[in-house]
Amino acid sequence: MRQAPPPIAYLLPNLFTAAPIFTGFYAISLALQNSFDIAAWFIFLALVFDGLDGRVARMTNTASHFGVEFDSLADIVAFGVAPAFLLYLYVGETYGRIGIVVSALFIIFGAVRLARFNVTTSRIEPSVFIGLPIPTAAIMISIAVLLMERYKEFYELKVALLPLGIILAILMVSNIRYPSFKKMNFKAFHFIRFLIALIVVAMGIFVYPIEALALLAAGYLLYGPIRASFYLLRRLIHRG
Repeated sequence: MRQAPPPIAYLLPNLFTAAPIFTGFYAISLALQNSFDIAAWFIFLALVFDGLDGRVARMTNTASHFGVEFDSLADIVAFGVAPAFLLYLYVGETYGRIGIVVSALFIIFGAVRLARFNVTTSRIEPSVFIGLPIPTAAIMISIAVLLMERYKEFYELKVALLPLGIILAILMVSNIRYPSFKKMNFKAFHFIRFLIALIVVAMGIFVYPIEALALLAAGYLLYGPIRASFYLLRRLIHRG
């Protein structure tokens, strides 16, 4: 019989869950000071903490219903409110009510996405996500801001972030499937190929961090619609 972990053991994963709330709030405070690039990086940091809390809970056998609910609340702050504020303060404020609506929709649809995820995955962890995960949507906003800040020659095009916010919001509540890496069977991978790919990606991020992360995030973002279009086209061909 497995011995139950001591009560203090439950503190560690919940600290990792609380960390994205702090980093998300700090990102908002940085955006209010017009430090948009640093704010974007803090949203990235929130993603790191978000990826650790569940793994720590499983490693220490301290997963709980409280932790699941706490994680959802942390996600809406770090990946809903924080990127929406960043989007609004960076570009939306210039366009008045349009900027308010786009930023608000990002938060609202993100909350719908999280609520649907909690309801549909209350018993089992999915092998795919239905709809774009809210952390990915938040990272796309952050990357777009970082690219605009890095390449000032495209600064006048930052209005494109508003339609991007709408697209991300719609993708979050869509039925488009995205891969989940939580249940990937790493034993099935060819070790050498996986190692080479990992090294290439790591080197790319080291040399061109913003550009490489943008390519990875864009590839994941486009994977869902491309996959859905492929299956829809194949179904239409079979019917014809």
